[in-house]
Amino acid sequence: MPKINSYQDYLKKHPEWERELELLHQLISKTELEQTIKWGAPVYTLQNKNVVGLGAFKSYVGLWFFNGVLLKDKDKVLVNAQEGKTKAMRQWRFNSEKEIKKRQLTSYLKEAIENQRAGKSIKPEKTNTSLELPQELQQLLKTRKELRQQFNSLTPYKQKEYAEHIGSAKRETTRQSRLEKAIPLIEKGVGLHDKYRNC
Repeated sequence: MPKINSYQDYLKKHPEWERELELLHQLISKTELEQTIKWGAPVYTLQNKNVVGLGAFKSYVGLWFFNGVLLKDKDKVLVNAQEGKTKAMRQWRFNSEKEIKKRQLTSYLKEAIENQRAGKSIKPEKTNTSLELPQELQQLLKTRKELRQQFNSLTPYKQKEYAEHIGSAKRETTRQSRLEKAIPLIEKGVGLHDKYRNC
């Protein structure tokens, strides 16, 4: 899959939404926001802070307001795309070009920019960072010093991925199988899902 380095690359990847993406991009470009590419999609920033992102999906085009929960949303158009997970971000979905109302959208963009300029944002809650290793992984790391050193050199996020992947299996045989498959990856110093990242 080709790497997305620009808005034009993103447009080529989603030809079925070209008109909608182009209209949204033009409206955002009339503001003072600066366009960049993050997570393989266009993101528009103010003083290097994310304000709004553009995304094309199978059945809709979406605008992501990074602190959308702070918007008044007088027209009730914003949704929480991941209920229970996303605190601040809100999405506005469009199924066709005719649903994009310039004046309405400009009003939301202006409010989002004003909020960002005023420093309004939702701070993520601190999560419990203590790592609980499943019994099988604990035992293995006790007996294999080099493997333990490699595991300890991984980022906490990657350590947690391994712990959850192995520990979430219900059957003992599955846990053991997952553990066996994890060993060569840990020895290489890579994360469980590294091959899927940055694609």
